[in-house]
Amino acid sequence: MNIINIENARVFLSGREILKNINWQVKRGERCFILGANGAGKTTLVRMLMGYAWPLFGARVEVLGHRFGTVNLQEVRRRIAWVSPLMHQWLNSERNWTGREMVLSGPDATIGLFRDPTPEEEARAASLLHSLRAEELAEREVSTMSSGEQVKVLLARALMTDPELMILDEPSVYLDIAGREFLLRTIAELAESHPQLTIIFITQRIEDILPEFSRGMILRQGEILSYGERSEVLTEQNLRRTFDLDIRLIHAANGRLWTVIE
Repeated sequence: MNIINIENARVFLSGREILKNINWQVKRGERCFILGANGAGKTTLVRMLMGYAWPLFGARVEVLGHRFGTVNLQEVRRRIAWVSPLMHQWLNSERNWTGREMVLSGPDATIGLFRDPTPEEEARAASLLHSLRAEELAEREVSTMSSGEQVKVLLARALMTDPELMILDEPSVYLDIAGREFLLRTIAELAESHPQLTIIFITQRIEDILPEFSRGMILRQGEILSYGERSEVLTEQNLRRTFDLDIRLIHAANGRLWTVIE
């Protein structure tokens, strides 16, 4: 079953065509990456998936089995977990929320807890932090955490609603090397512990694409340059066209790809 089905989608913003003739399908349980340079249209594609940007008439956008235009989008959004670096600016608020409180705010879609949680919610939050090996963050104030630790809390918060689709929108963009590797290990563990969860990973860094993401696409100037199996998409020829650089790929023993500019 396709959990995402987009056909003939063109999106214009401020009179400019941002996405051009997008045709894309993702099956339930797939781990799919979206790679592209700045300005390629990645953010607009996410906005279209969430129902915040609309394609021209004639397109078909179906997410979680519902065709946009015939469904309450708020109901669909509740089944999607979205994790973005934009959320970090909300975490360090005037109030010192703990990791536990931040995770428990997930069902209410608030940043921070403003009610008494149920015993079931408390148990689920503790279980999720445990599954992400982040139990020690429960009583820590979020403002004292590293960026990598904050992302773990955001992942647990997103999973509180038992989502069917998770969108990781450039989650490592503000992290240093150690924080990035910390995050990527967490994502690998998440993929293993939640086999039915469909995960979309959006990035501009080839080395961030874990082997767990077996399918994907490259966006270039609003168009799909390549789409399919990982080995067919992540080629030196495609990457050179994507970034307009003379890129050489190095294949690491752990399945990761690294780049050298010649």
